[in-house]
Amino acid sequence: MLSGLWESLQSVFEWSESFADSPWFYLLIFSIAMIDGFFPVVPGETTVIIGGVSAGAGDLNILLVVLAGALGAMAGDTVSYSLGRFGSTRFPGFFAKRAASIEKTSRQIRERGGLLLITARFIPGGRTLLTLACGATRQPYTGWFLRWDVLAGFIWASYAGGLGFLFGDWLEERPNGETIAFAAAFTSALAITGLIELVRWQRKRSAGAGAAG
Repeated sequence: MLSGLWESLQSVFEWSESFADSPWFYLLIFSIAMIDGFFPVVPGETTVIIGGVSAGAGDLNILLVVLAGALGAMAGDTVSYSLGRFGSTRFPGFFAKRAASIEKTSRQIRERGGLLLITARFIPGGRTLLTLACGATRQPYTGWFLRWDVLAGFIWASYAGGLGFLFGDWLEERPNGETIAFAAAFTSALAITGLIELVRWQRKRSAGAGAAG
């Protein structure tokens, strides 16, 4: 079943490449990026990368590609946040089964703050669980969530769109170019997360040494 779904999705994206030079492709970028926010089976990065490739060829505007991807990502994250905030009372069974994961994610939010939203945006599934947890634990939407989510959305869309814009010709020549692009985004997310964790650990160590002194 999953393999059939994946093949169907691949067919959709192969079809989307055929009109990637149309202005309507901006709407597709927005739509797929939005759905990807709460249904991570849909690879939003692929559509933004294709848009970047088309922009590199002069058919689309790279700034509009990034804008469409970022706005779509933020819209999808807002849907996921709303599902967590309002769905936790309407569907208690669903959230009860995931209580341990949500509580663990909530602790990560308290420790790492908004930077977690940036790094999680590059991790399919992880970002959906995070935004659900933000809603379920009643994190402030306008004062905290939206501010960091805007930054995360633009960083993600700029990375994916820029990847296609700068390396589109090279990726198109590879039969597994989409997989390479996705792996690059995932590796970058891990590297960013590792760097942030290293800085956090160093700061906690310095603070502990200062308190002991």
